[in-house]
Amino acid sequence: MPKLNSKQISHLRALSHNLNPVVMIGNNGLTEQVLKEIDVSLNAHELIKIKVFGDDRELRKQMLEEICEKCGAEAVHHIGKQLVVYRKAEKSRIELPK
Repeated sequence: MPKLNSKQISHLRALSHNLNPVVMIGNNGLTEQVLKEIDVSLNAHELIKIKVFGDDRELRKQMLEEICEKCGAEAVHHIGKQLVVYRKAEKSRIELPK
């Protein structure tokens, strides 16, 4: 998947404001089951919000990178304990600007 440009990221960030987190990452961290749930959610929605419980910002950054790497997704936003990721679906519902 080609990298998202700044216009596309801004568009996705705007769309993500109204989203509720569909996946929660708890004290057990990024388990295989959590990754599978993220993958299923990305297939269903393309753009998802993930809530991470835990106060370690560096750990959340590592989780975001690992999610993107393992699920073939793009990081859209990381603010506080919220992560937003995007992965284009086969039948895309989100029209990205050029």
